[in-house]
Order: sequence, then structure tokens, then C-alpha cells
Amino acid sequence: MIIQCTWGIIQSSIGFVIFLFNLKKHHFYYHGAVVTSWNLLSSISLGMFIFITNKQPKDKRKQNKIPDKEMLRRLLVHEYGHTIQSLIFGPFYLIIIGIPSTLWGFLPSCQKKRNHGISYFDFITEKSANYLGEKITKEESPKQALI
Repeated sequence: MIIQCTWGIIQSSIGFVIFLFNLKKHHFYYHGAVVTSWNLLSSISLGMFIFITNKQPKDKRKQNKIPDKEMLRRLLVHEYGHTIQSLIFGPFYLIIIGIPSTLWGFLPSCQKKRNHGISYFDFITEKSANYLGEKITKEESPKQALI
């Protein structure tokens, strides 16, 4: 936690401000991170703060379908992986991970690729978050789910 407040001060400060705007939402701790369940469809990790959707992301793949509640749990593992990335990259996290991840998630050209069967989690920043989340928590991530 101390490292997130020093080395990860930029993203943790942004996360804290967003946390304050969401004080009335449901909060819990997950491996030392403060998790807020919110109504947005997307999830985000900012330092020691994780904001996770309370909507059910669905695995669009017909085979190997992940049940909805299981997908939310796996998504938390993924977002925790971003928390670990924040510890690794510190003040460079937003440049190395945050911006590319956001562009991958929201640029229309990237969304188009994902509509043609490429998983959101195939992008290097997301694949790395899955790996780190699984390594630290010993739980499963969304892997290659199409959401």
C-alpha cells in the first residue's frame, strides 16, 4: 500500500478521487486493493483502487462459455493484474499501460477488430494483466474471453 502511495502516486491519486465520487457504492478489499462495484459497463484499475462493473460481461464465444458470475470474478483477477502493473511501472503506468489499454478498449478501429473474433485480452497490456493477476492471486483470469 505504501508503494502505491509513493511510486504509484499518480494513478492512486486519480483512483482515490474516483473512489470519493463513488462512496455510496459497494466496496470491499481484494488482496490489499480497494474494490468498488459500479454501474458502468467497463472496469478500471488505478493504483490501489479497482472499479469493477456490476453488470454481467458475457463471453461471446459459443464454445468454452464462462458463466456470467464466474466472468465477474475472473474480471476482478484481471483488474488486480493491472494493480500489479502499477506497482511495477509506477509513474509510467498510465503511459505504458493505461493509455494503450484505454485506446484498445474504446477506439472504433480496435472495437472493430474485436467484433471479428479477437479477444480484448489478446492485447499485450491485457494479456500481461491476466498473467500477473493469476500469478499473484492463484485464481483464473478471463483468459481469451470475447467480451
